[in-house]
Amino acid sequence: MAMNAGWLSNRHEIAKRNHLMISPVYTQCDAASLEAAVEVLLKQGARALLALLPEAEQDQLPALQSLCLRRGLELAGGIFPQLIRGGQLCAEGCWLLPRKQTTGAELLGLSADLSAETAACMVATRVETLLQGWDPAQGRPTLFLALDAVLPNMASMVDELYLRLADQVSYFGVNAGSETFQPIACLFDQHRTLGHGALALLLPSSAEPVIQHGYPLPDHVMSATATEGNRIFQIDWRPAFEVYQEQVRQQYGQNLNRDNFYQYGVHFPLGIALANNELLVRIPVALEDDGSVLCVGEVPENSLLFMLQAPALDQQSCVSDIAARLPEPGGDDETLLTFYCAGRRMHYGAEAGTELARLGSASGGRSMAGALTLGEIGSLRAGGYPMFHNAAIACALWKTT
Repeated sequence: MAMNAGWLSNRHEIAKRNHLMISPVYTQCDAASLEAAVEVLLKQGARALLALLPEAEQDQLPALQSLCLRRGLELAGGIFPQLIRGGQLCAEGCWLLPRKQTTGAELLGLSADLSAETAACMVATRVETLLQGWDPAQGRPTLFLALDAVLPNMASMVDELYLRLADQVSYFGVNAGSETFQPIACLFDQHRTLGHGALALLLPSSAEPVIQHGYPLPDHVMSATATEGNRIFQIDWRPAFEVYQEQVRQQYGQNLNRDNFYQYGVHFPLGIALANNELLVRIPVALEDDGSVLCVGEVPENSLLFMLQAPALDQQSCVSDIAARLPEPGGDDETLLTFYCAGRRMHYGAEAGTELARLGSASGGRSMAGALTLGEIGSLRAGGYPMFHNAAIACALWKTT
């Protein structure tokens, strides 16, 4: 009997080894490292990859595309300011996140002069094509959407996309591109690289997204009395920068001017009050010659505005709120796909790494892969309406076996 038990035990171990887990791989971007990483993933059964590259490695993308074409791998991905690896930020290498099933990835160009409705219609049409090939047994898919950060009407586009697709999918999205907000070709598949575009990919229902920012709602309220897209011309019927400068000085004692505007904007973002008492964050990134303030994401005219101050790390509950919404750990094959706003990183500086490390611990010690982003898409509560956010952390499980 002892020999038989041992034989059964060995057989069980062989079966475990044959059912290989397939996990995201971080690799350097030289040809030899990419080749070795792809070889490992192919042996484990990968048929498609989501790749995340930092801006500093963008010249290495053609080598990855060529490799995927030669090896028959479907590729989709984006270029971001930096990557997240082991709870820290880095500017080299790349993440290769594997999938065993190809559901297709749709990459399309969106010219800057398209209306939000037209752009959303184009994206929705491609997503509906992907949904036709989705197996209902896998549950409701998560739509992973990567947009070029230089697109002018992303918040309205997300609204229009929801009107078209409704709850057929969960929504999880990020902005790719350069932290300078200068145009670069930041979205790609195995064939093309483009800017001013969108990448749409269906992920399993296990990738239900969680997004939070942790900003409290202050008392003093203003009104965005004249806006156009992501530009604020007037606040309370006065020039926008004049009011913004005044509020920063009165509430926080900082003297704001054209030279230090971007430096302070990440510390004093604007908040838009929503009807459900949620707060949408908008980070000012530029001061125009006419005194208008340019934000990442639209600001609706006549919306209620708040001057926000980013809370100290120990005075906000962003990490614990995210952890509370994540599923319980379900095995070693789970990776926490994490996107961290570049504006949030600018505010917290070195403490951004501390916050990421806390997130890893609070999430059950899951490994973490991801990137710095220039805007995030999702809902602040489970089953809620998807919106375009600034200054947020967005997470989802990447689980493949």
